[in-house]
Amino acid sequence: MKAQAQLIKENLAEYMLQLGQSARAASRLVAASSTAQRNRALEIIADTLMLSRDSLKLANQADLEAGQAKGLEAALLDRLELTDERIAGMADGLRQIAALPDPVGAVSELAYRPSGIQVGRMRVPLGVIGIIYESRPNVTADAAGLCLKSGNATVLRGGSEAIHSNQAIAHCIREGLLEAALPEAAVQVIETTDRAAVGALLTLEDYVDVIVPRGGKGLIERVSRESRIPVIKHLDGICHVYIDDRADLHKARDIAINAKTHRYGVCNAMETLLVAEPVAGEVLPELHRAYEEKGVQLRGCPRTLQIIPGIEAATVEDWETEYLAPILSIRVVEDMSQAIAHINTHGSHHTDAIVTEDYTRARVFLRDVDSSSVMVNASTRFADGFEYGLGAEIGISTDKLHARGPVGLEGLTTLKYIVLGDGQIRS
Repeated sequence: MKAQAQLIKENLAEYMLQLGQSARAASRLVAASSTAQRNRALEIIADTLMLSRDSLKLANQADLEAGQAKGLEAALLDRLELTDERIAGMADGLRQIAALPDPVGAVSELAYRPSGIQVGRMRVPLGVIGIIYESRPNVTADAAGLCLKSGNATVLRGGSEAIHSNQAIAHCIREGLLEAALPEAAVQVIETTDRAAVGALLTLEDYVDVIVPRGGKGLIERVSRESRIPVIKHLDGICHVYIDDRADLHKARDIAINAKTHRYGVCNAMETLLVAEPVAGEVLPELHRAYEEKGVQLRGCPRTLQIIPGIEAATVEDWETEYLAPILSIRVVEDMSQAIAHINTHGSHHTDAIVTEDYTRARVFLRDVDSSSVMVNASTRFADGFEYGLGAEIGISTDKLHARGPVGLEGLTTLKYIVLGDGQIRS
């Protein structure tokens, strides 16, 4: 493997070009394949992963040992590890994707025009999707499955710390593709850890149609800055919950606790709590006790400091920070208008929620908050492809063009117009 990696490094530009050309050719065959054929490939890959558990864990052990030698943190090593349970999870995920409805070829909005022609829109694959991700090797199977089901070819570039695991998973994927009579180039995992491969992938605009980065902010910023190819991404998850003065305070308490403490290191966790002045004195002391029990550090605006003395003062930087940790900033606002202004000014357009029993205010909040997911009386933790009924997701997008919010199978397709006629000519 070392000799192969060295050969690729010496001829990186040529290697990446061949990868792109092979992916483009494979994408046409995958797009033309039947739903049954793609589902069969997914089922075979799932079976192959289960039969290859020992070899997968052996490859993963090499990555774990290398990670330990490099001094990777325990949390990163945990994300990297492939256990029997996680391998079974990858296989189950592929079977779940196979069971999802196929968006490819679906026709909508078909209607007659005065000329007698029918005009509609057909859902079709994007083509070739490049995915750049870090750490977790299960992303290799998840991403491959979503792209394959939606009729796309994909080029995957996993983190260098998971190179052996990713290649072992890629071997299982190739076996499934070949047995289902699909081109093995439909899913290609870049075989080098050379960081220059990422830069090369981002210049293959003739062969790759969209790039999806999954990882830390640094990776996503680099991809967004360097890519010549359209990018589906989100940078930060600065999510808010606003407790209105017409909220059911029992609901508000449960939602505010769940949105922050259910999981800390996820993009849909609440990072800033906004509370209407008329109810702040009642709700904040109770929430303070609950957060204190869970070890959450609070940072507050001047009014919050009056209600909860002894906590740290919040700064403007806090309003614009994705903590991904047990830290929460709190601001007391005059009303919903000030809450919406705060969200649209300091948020990241990811997920924001209002807790209120006022239907009119809820409608205004839904309309005026400029985020990819806006919620009423629900925790921000629901911003997830599975919870939205998408079955699975490739990531979450805060972009406004093409896909926004959790990106599932439909987000990996686009629309083209179709016209049905019976000999009509334009006069």
